[in-house]
Amino acid sequence: MPSNLSSAVSNRDVLTVSELNQTLSQLVEAAFPLLWISGEVSSFTRAASGHWYFTLKDDDSQIRAVMFRGRARLAEFTPKLGDHIEVRATLSMYMARGEFQLNVESIRHAGAGNRYEAFLRMKARLEAEGLFDPGRKRRIPVFVQTAGLVTSPQAAALRDVMTTLARRAPHVQVILYPAPVQGVDAAGKIAEAIATASDRAECDALIVCRGGGSLEDLWSFNEEPVARAIAACRIPVISGVGHETDFTIADFAADVRAPTPTGAAELVSRSRDDWMDALSVVAGQMMRLIDRQLQQAMLHTDMLSRRLVSPTAYIQRERLRLKALAVRLSSRQPDIRTMGYQLERRTERLVSAIRNALSGRQQKIVSLSAQLELLNPQRILDRGYAIMQDEHGRVVRSPADIPVKRPVSVRLADGSADIVVDSVQPTLS
Repeated sequence: MPSNLSSAVSNRDVLTVSELNQTLSQLVEAAFPLLWISGEVSSFTRAASGHWYFTLKDDDSQIRAVMFRGRARLAEFTPKLGDHIEVRATLSMYMARGEFQLNVESIRHAGAGNRYEAFLRMKARLEAEGLFDPGRKRRIPVFVQTAGLVTSPQAAALRDVMTTLARRAPHVQVILYPAPVQGVDAAGKIAEAIATASDRAECDALIVCRGGGSLEDLWSFNEEPVARAIAACRIPVISGVGHETDFTIADFAADVRAPTPTGAAELVSRSRDDWMDALSVVAGQMMRLIDRQLQQAMLHTDMLSRRLVSPTAYIQRERLRLKALAVRLSSRQPDIRTMGYQLERRTERLVSAIRNALSGRQQKIVSLSAQLELLNPQRILDRGYAIMQDEHGRVVRSPADIPVKRPVSVRLADGSADIVVDSVQPTLS
């Protein structure tokens, strides 16, 4: 006991409860600095004031804890019963009840500190190897026709990506390379799926994604095999793991990081409207270029016209000089006919050059328009094909996906029809 407290207590024959609790509180607060405590949440209450009250326990003991509103608003998650957590807190006494409690300043999942340190160590080591070097990162193709997807078939991220692609660019084909996105063996399976996509080289770009979650949920994407598989992949890789605030080793190894799986899908699905806008810009640039060339040609023609001397004025001027130089100038009189012929030839060549330039630009515009028309999904429907969608709006690509005895929508060239399929006969191999 500190000497000042000891002397104060010794000078009193009897202490009140408040005096005793105050003395204990001072002793405890002086003896225990800010420290980390781990345990299991056994009760939790969020007061109307915004403060959190909960109990932290282990197999043998428990202690109450409070996290005031200002600190609670900064927490990355809200604990629930049974969660194993670590809190950074000071030990104090609640004077009214004479109970010790923890005043919590920050909270994290149990083991998060060790995991984050491991994350930083691996990031530093791989970065030193040059695995994250911006110079080795590749650009995503402007026009993606086939996109690869490494995720779990049951993941919400798969639905987000497919919905985004169907809305923005239904012409983009998707190849799924299934892999679990969390669990003990998930990192190895994800790395295998990435390597398979790289070996097959079926895609223009590869999306590696999963939805949001805790640090533990996303940890598979912090494993070294996944980072090395992404770096070794021969296809440009987009990482769309977690939410916008989540960062994983896969994000740093990938060629491009997307904030979410939906954001990754948007990177490979430039919409038709965007293409039309870009084409309109190019066409405008071409027309302005043609206009400038025509203007230059007209200016040049005007300049040539000004340089052409009137034959009448020339003859009159020469007549005045002819009186003195008749003999010398008679042999040097210019051949007006030849000069006119040369000017006519030059004018014809200039007009021909302008026509050729205009024709070439017009042909290029026609060619670009024809290429764009070939990509129009409506033309496919016009040839007799149809698009079948289930009741949730998902495109049916396999007979196994056709819902039997349930409504499906069939989109044709001139409209759509709602039908019910009685049975499905898959094609026999």
